[in-house]
Amino acid sequence: MKRVMTLLRTALAALSLWSALPAFAGELPPLSVADATAREAVILDTRPSYFYQGWPMADEKQGGHVAGAENLSAEWKYSDEEWVKALKDKGLSSDEPVALYGESRGVAEVARLLRQQGIKQLFELQGWKEAPREHLARWQQLVHPLWLADLQAGKPVVAAPKGDWKLFEVAWGAPKAYLLSHIPGAGYIDTNSLEAEPLWNKVSDEALKKLLLENGIRHDTTVILYGRNTMAAARAAHLMMYAGVEDVRLLDGGLDAWFVQHLRTETGLANTFKPVEDFGVTIPAHPEYYTTLSQAKALLKQPDGALVSVRTWDEFVGNTSGYSYIKPKGDIPGAKWGRGGVDANSMSDFHNPDGTMKPAREILAMWDEWNIEPTQQAAFYCGTGWRASEAFFYAWLMDWKRISVYDGGWYEWSMDPKNPVVTGERQPKS
Repeated sequence: MKRVMTLLRTALAALSLWSALPAFAGELPPLSVADATAREAVILDTRPSYFYQGWPMADEKQGGHVAGAENLSAEWKYSDEEWVKALKDKGLSSDEPVALYGESRGVAEVARLLRQQGIKQLFELQGWKEAPREHLARWQQLVHPLWLADLQAGKPVVAAPKGDWKLFEVAWGAPKAYLLSHIPGAGYIDTNSLEAEPLWNKVSDEALKKLLLENGIRHDTTVILYGRNTMAAARAAHLMMYAGVEDVRLLDGGLDAWFVQHLRTETGLANTFKPVEDFGVTIPAHPEYYTTLSQAKALLKQPDGALVSVRTWDEFVGNTSGYSYIKPKGDIPGAKWGRGGVDANSMSDFHNPDGTMKPAREILAMWDEWNIEPTQQAAFYCGTGWRASEAFFYAWLMDWKRISVYDGGWYEWSMDPKNPVVTGERQPKS
């Protein structure tokens, strides 16, 4: 009897282990793209987000995602609370069919996770590689780690720089973390060289030009930026675009994305580049990307204008200023809430669980709630420009035409007691 019980316990343990493993993708019933459309199934791309955004896989002739598809990568990890929001954002429910596609292991893993969330009508999408695709308008400007590693290795890459290219890590202050670990060949840009006290607005155009020339950057240099926090890299990206650098790219997911792929890093002093003598165009080549205080006030009166607060809800309604060095609380009357993250150092509302950019459709839906539309004249702001720069860059990736950063943001606005301030709960105007 004892032996029988032992065998039974072993069998049950094996069964439990087997049930915890992802089902093979082939176990899902097949569904064609046409049938998925006819049944109004949610089509779900289970691949890493950079393939969804536009980068082709090794065996693909076209990149991007099946038209209308959502993205839920097998690599992402959600908490129970985050699952609730993810299911809502992607239109997933227990009574609707879901058609998954991607590599077999990814499909199987996402199917397993969705079953745990009560999603039962799961299918494997057939013919997805030949189906019509959509992609982020400027997907080439949002690079991924394996592409960058291949570029560094001298391998042929899709969307290769047309000429000279340079890589920089961007962060605030001395490069302490950089010294311990950075992407090979990267230079280092301290945001203190881009911003000036007392308001941390951009430095003068002459100082910006000097910084670019010292780092070997001309208007026709491809500049690839990354950060331990993507906001820092986006801050540099916006100002380089304002100056006139024509090909500025961000590493999607920042340095963490590089670490996830177990790619090689270096230690030691920052790489330096040979300075150049001439930027090649007059700075600023794109003054329209920059909004001043007076322009922000004028935008509030413009019928198709949108002054967009990229801050937390607690900052927007005046529960906190968000910063130790900014005392006034509240926000600008007439501003629209463009979302942010959990605090002033976060843009989590715009990020997938791995820190990469969310699908454009999710960002657009978020902004649409506050009547922030692609056709408007939109100026993004936050406290001092970092979060606003990332929102600006994402809008630019989506090919918004009339966008800028109100650099002074809440810090500048709140410094003058004559400027009106609003606090308290409020809703977007219909």
